[in-house]
Amino acid sequence: MDAHRENRKKGTRPEQDNFDPYLQPTFVIDSNSEIVKEKAVLLTEKYRHKEEKAKKLFYFVRDEIKYNPYVAFNSFERSDYCASKTLQRGDGYCIQKAVVLTALARAVGIPSRLGFADIRNHLVPEKLQEMMGTNMFVYHGYSEFWLDNRWVKATPAFNIEMCNKFGLKPVEFDGAADAVFHKRDRKGELHIEYITYHGTYADLPFEEIMQAFVDQYLQQPHETTYGNLTEKSQLKWRKSTRNRRK
Repeated sequence: MDAHRENRKKGTRPEQDNFDPYLQPTFVIDSNSEIVKEKAVLLTEKYRHKEEKAKKLFYFVRDEIKYNPYVAFNSFERSDYCASKTLQRGDGYCIQKAVVLTALARAVGIPSRLGFADIRNHLVPEKLQEMMGTNMFVYHGYSEFWLDNRWVKATPAFNIEMCNKFGLKPVEFDGAADAVFHKRDRKGELHIEYITYHGTYADLPFEEIMQAFVDQYLQQPHETTYGNLTEKSQLKWRKSTRNRRK
């Protein structure tokens, strides 16, 4: 399935009540893989309502799949974003964690999709900012569930241990209200700003995201660790892009 973008307002039903794109597996959102299906059923089998199931899945991904922005962030391989691979590894960054959450939800019949936004993290660790050359995170990923006749945002990126360590407010999800990053940390300092929303997608818009990464992180006027790490990957990506355009 090709990634396709949804620009409908939150709360409106998909056209003709066609939830198929939000329930079907894809190469990356591999909700049909054994490891995803087994984990989804194990986590939710004692719950009846989709809201309860979504909540259980959210907290599993938030806290058991540890946030690690250094995993595959310098990779241009589509397979590094597969839900099954991240689930097996046990860590990932925001996009990978959102893919896992979306896949788990689809595996138990909850229509789900991916959403993306550019955010500015004012408390980004020095090592990570040096690697990226900025505190802007383009295409930050989150999930959306269709619950009680509306789309609900769920942001599972930061696990509770990390939040406690750095004094951040953890994102909580009750199955009803949007769960997004807090603007300020526990001390009241500015933390996350949402800059630009890119919409929602039935599948991972891999090429779009990789191009945004190249434009944002690999075109820095100064040399960054990220740029050094991904020189070969960047060349491979540019070559594959040229081949697709032919």
